[in-house]
Amino acid sequence: MYLHKTSSPLSNMSVKSVFPSILEAKMVTAKVWKLAKRPEGMPKKEDFVCVEEELACEDGDVIIEAEFLSVDPYMRYMIKQIPFEAPVTGTQVAKVIESKNPDWPVGTYVVSPSGWRSHTRLTEKDFKADNFFQKPMKLPEMGDLPKSLGLGILGMPGNTAYFGFLEICRPKAGDTVLVNAAAGAVGSAVIQIAKIKGCKVIAFSGSDEKVAWTKELGADHAFNYKTANVGEELGQAAPEKINCFFENVGGQFTADALPHMAERGRMAICGVISEYNDDNKDSGVVSMTSPLNPATILWKQLAVEGFIVTRWFDRWMEGIDQMKQWINEGKVKYKETVVKGFDKMPEAFIGLFHGENTGKAIVAV
Repeated sequence: MYLHKTSSPLSNMSVKSVFPSILEAKMVTAKVWKLAKRPEGMPKKEDFVCVEEELACEDGDVIIEAEFLSVDPYMRYMIKQIPFEAPVTGTQVAKVIESKNPDWPVGTYVVSPSGWRSHTRLTEKDFKADNFFQKPMKLPEMGDLPKSLGLGILGMPGNTAYFGFLEICRPKAGDTVLVNAAAGAVGSAVIQIAKIKGCKVIAFSGSDEKVAWTKELGADHAFNYKTANVGEELGQAAPEKINCFFENVGGQFTADALPHMAERGRMAICGVISEYNDDNKDSGVVSMTSPLNPATILWKQLAVEGFIVTRWFDRWMEGIDQMKQWINEGKVKYKETVVKGFDKMPEAFIGLFHGENTGKAIVAV
């Protein structure tokens, strides 16, 4: 018996030609950290869950692979608001591993607000976002410096120190400057910028090792706030009073420091890390009770201003270029506390609130 082969339009066509998208699309598996539940008080590892997602690169898209991820105190406030289906908020330095966008070829390094993700699909809509917190940017040229600095001294924390201190505190040579959380990514940069500008610096941090680091950075007086009496130390270290207060902590520290401000002193409120874990369970938002005494502000005629660094987005590279120049000139130093492994994202984040980092906290994939 012979079987007769009949031809049809499909018989002479390959499966690939009929279903090209099925065979040509390269799927990438992404690991993504999301919230398992809203943290109450100090975050715990069980508050987070890691899931997998499949990504495909379409026209105009790129796929990036994270190499370094940032953990920052502000994330504690943000996780009160993000949807459960969204990744935990955060910025990363990532490499383009697949591209269908000629402006972002394979090998390009990106600073992306992709959150706690190992891989991310970026679309043309992402590249055109008006919102700073949603827009990827190409990593500035780092030369011989580590690419991870794009998340620290040559990224948002460095610019936070640069613009927040210079634009709000408006330091003058001879001013006395107070910095708390002084061994962190932002505070350590403020110390050094203040010294470059000819200021006297008083620094507070949370361990003797961190105190030693702030002295190495140039702080004229440095104290461990856990063992020192803030008010007494300021009275002795700054009998002339404080002209500029770069505030990262809030709470009791601020209440103790405020009386030591000079008349017409300037206070830049960058963060309130002492209060990020203070939850109001009824409203579901972070409770931030002000330690600022209105009478003190009035009679001393203080200028008190909170800020978010994105207000200077149109000058972004000014800050990065200046900080890079100071690093290359040996005027600015940096430290990174690096945790290895994407699976350690929650532990690295939680460690911030236990004072485990000196300088910028980074997760290296």
